[in-house]
This record gives sequence, structure tokens and C-alpha cells, in this order.
Amino acid sequence: MTYKTRTILFLSLLILFLIIAPLAVLYCLGWRFDWETKKITQPGIFYFKVWPRSAEIYLNGELKEKTDFFFGSVLIENLLAKEYKVEVKKQGFHKWEKTLEIRKREATEAKNIVLIPENPGFTIITKGVRDFFFSPDKKKIILKSPGWSLKLFEIDKNVKSHLIDEEDISKEEVELFDIRFSPDSKKILLKVGLKETINYYVLDIDKSPPVLTSIGFLEWPEQAFLDPAPELKNVITLFISNKDIYYLDIAGFVFKNQERLNLIPFEVKQETKYKIRASNSHILLEENDILYIFDESKKSFQKLFEPIKDLKFSPDSRKMAYFNNYEIWVLFLEKKYDQPQKEPGEKLFITRFSERIDNVFWYTNHYLIFNAGDKIKVVEIDDRDRINIVDLTEFKEPKIFWANKKLYILSEGNLYTSEELTP
Repeated sequence: MTYKTRTILFLSLLILFLIIAPLAVLYCLGWRFDWETKKITQPGIFYFKVWPRSAEIYLNGELKEKTDFFFGSVLIENLLAKEYKVEVKKQGFHKWEKTLEIRKREATEAKNIVLIPENPGFTIITKGVRDFFFSPDKKKIILKSPGWSLKLFEIDKNVKSHLIDEEDISKEEVELFDIRFSPDSKKILLKVGLKETINYYVLDIDKSPPVLTSIGFLEWPEQAFLDPAPELKNVITLFISNKDIYYLDIAGFVFKNQERLNLIPFEVKQETKYKIRASNSHILLEENDILYIFDESKKSFQKLFEPIKDLKFSPDSRKMAYFNNYEIWVLFLEKKYDQPQKEPGEKLFITRFSERIDNVFWYTNHYLIFNAGDKIKVVEIDDRDRINIVDLTEFKEPKIFWANKKLYILSEGNLYTSEELTP
């Protein structure tokens, strides 16, 4: 090899090294070339956590990864900064899809994905049921039969036993207006109409045979399970949570036990229905169909929503779903750090239907389950791009209840339960 040839080869390799070395360094530092924009850019990351495990992740229609078997998570790296159509699929489940944006040197997360089964299995618990009532511990169901009679279904034991008949209260016609469980799930309070009067009875379902005790008329039925029952004066409505008593008096002040909460009195109106709800430090007041929330900083109640049908606190007590006949909303009670981040007091509109919404429950901390007409649906609260909502099943005129990771449905006199649907 001549000197000239060696010189040309050396210079060629040197030039090649000077080109490749900086590119290699940039690549190791996370820089990539975007062929669409013809620019060098730093990529981002997708992180997914999905139930059930071993779900497939598609980006722009291309299969990228599967979530791992042990944790149901996956990390997809070196993605150019742009929007991606994400699809999460698993056979036998409805797919989850959303357009998410990757930003430079940032991780885009979707950590709370729950895939909904396409054909969940249901079995009949019992037949000939007019209504049902769940205990607070979710271990017992009171079954009301036509006529009426009450039976107890113990979920863990899968055992149904007779509790009481109409004749056990009176030989005359008795109308059952309401059933309430004690906080410890050991007793139920019966509100009955007898000879044009209202009477209350406590039925101890934890004893065998059950013990029925007449306690006459109660102005505040919730006090039936308090021992001793406190003396309350000028009370308009009250709510008992564990050992705490919240109540509104005629002067418009709300108390927690004996502590007055609001400095500015709430305007109390005649012939108006009031209701208090509370979870941890979050206190709600309903005035007919208007919902107010207690503002701790202002020590007063602020109007939140109208018209209100009901509300449900999430299992982690950090969020609240509230709804009327046609709309569902979520209020974030505490800061949400997971993506998408939310601030305390932020409201999120979930969906609106032309069909009547009967009831709403928290499916998980990040999903809701409800029935609109005969269809039972599950919807997420991740509002990035489109909100995923799927039809879970359909029953005729269903009454639903969510407990123990299962859906309970009363339809046409039959009480059904599903298989476990959530992690």
C-alpha cells in the first residue's frame, strides 16, 4: 500500500469518525432524528399498567409490546415527540383506545387501565325477589319478597335464611317503607306503616333466631343504632358516619358532634327537604335537588350542582361522583398526581344520556359503573382525548349494586351476580 493510499484511507476514517462519534454520543444521550420534520430531537417514553395482564399495546396500529405477566406494566422507550393512537387489546375484552402525546424527555403514563370483559358471566342467586338491600360490610343481602317477607342471604356462606314475615309484626295489613342497616351490619331498622301510623322496629339479624324489637316512632331513625342516643334540639336533618354525628339546625348551622362548622349560617327554608353527606373532612348538603359543598377556607357552603339525584364517594375518598337523571360528573376532592393531573375542587363532566340514569357506583378508583335504561355501562374518568365507555351487559329494568368486585342485578324478580370483574 502506497503512502498516498494510506493517507487517503486515514483521512477517510478520520472524517467518518468525526461524523459518527458525535451521532453516537447524541444517541446515547437520548437524541433521535425525526424523518418527518428532518430535525434532531429528544424522544419520550410511554408507561402503561393494565389489568388484566399480558395485554397488547398498539401504537398507530402497530403492535409494540405486551404488558408483563407479573405486574401488567410495560415501558416503551425512544418515541419521537408527537401524538400516537394508542390501543390496548386482549382477547375477550373491550379494547381501550386514546390519542396520547409524547413530549421531549418526558414520560406519558396511563397507569390505571382496566379492560372491560365483552361477555361477563352471570348466575342467579335467587328468584322471586321484589327488592334487595346490601349491608355496609358487603357481606349480607336482605331480600324482600312479594307479600312481604324478608330473607337474609350471607354471601360468604352462600346461605339464604328466613328472617321475618308481615304477620310477625301484625295480623293486619302492614306496609314496609324502608330498610336500613346498622353501621356494624348486625341489625336492620324497619320503617313500617300500621293503622295509618309510622312505627319503627329493630331486627337483630346476628342472632338465631332473629330478635324483633318495637321502638315506636323515631324523629331521627339514624339514632336507633346509637347507644346512648344523644339529645339533639332544633335539628332539621342529620347524618351518622361511624361515631360522628353531622346535623343541620333551624338556625342554618351545621355541626359535627358539638362543633359548629360554618360561620355563615345556611339559609333554611320552610317545607324544604335537607340531607347531609360526609366522608372524611368533605361535607355535602342537599337542599331539595341542589347540592352544596362545605368550603373549609370560607367556613360556608358553596353551590356545586343542580339538579342532584345522588352522589358516591370513591373507595379512596379522594373523588366524588355526582349525577342526575341524565348527566354524570366527578369532583376531585384532593390533588391527583397521576396523569392526567387534577387539582382539588376541579370538576369533570363524564357523560350525558337521553336514557334515564338510575344509579352510579365506583367500579374502581378510576372507573364508574352505571345503568342508563336497560343497558349497564362502564366509563373511565381519564379525560385525555376521548373518554372510553363500553356497554357491559343489558337487563330489563335492572336495579344494580356494585360490591365485592362483582355486579349484582335485580331484573324481573331474579337476583343475579357476575363473576369478579376487577383486580
